[in-house]
Amino acid sequence: MGLDVTGLGSVFDFGSKIIDKILPDVAQRDAAKLELIKQSQAGEFKELDARMSAIMAEAQSADPWTSRARPSFLYVVYLLLLWSIPMGALYAFRPDVAANFTTGFKDWLGAIPEPILALFGTVMTGYVLGRSYEKTKGVK
Repeated sequence: MGLDVTGLGSVFDFGSKIIDKILPDVAQRDAAKLELIKQSQAGEFKELDARMSAIMAEAQSADPWTSRARPSFLYVVYLLLLWSIPMGALYAFRPDVAANFTTGFKDWLGAIPEPILALFGTVMTGYVLGRSYEKTKGVK
């Protein structure tokens, strides 16, 4: 039969769908869903739910700077990955210049403070969770 956790909130809906897909055994699924309920009752999902709400509000914002910030960053990452192609060609003809460029870029990235990187990781995780939730609900 299985444990029904629908209507308990977005985190539960998302978590229970993942559990349903990952765990084929009904008893294991029920145990995992009960653990979700216990964690929620302990207040562990309040912060995550608040983050998801903020991310959803940003994604639905009419302000193009707000709604396009994270996808724009992904384009920057794609550009950096594509930049490796001409850098590979540069290395074939001028390895010293390519090595200097690579060292400088590595040092520049290394100068970014750890809290900024942690914040970025949190934001991207929230974005992925928010988009996954939207897709499961059919929201565009």
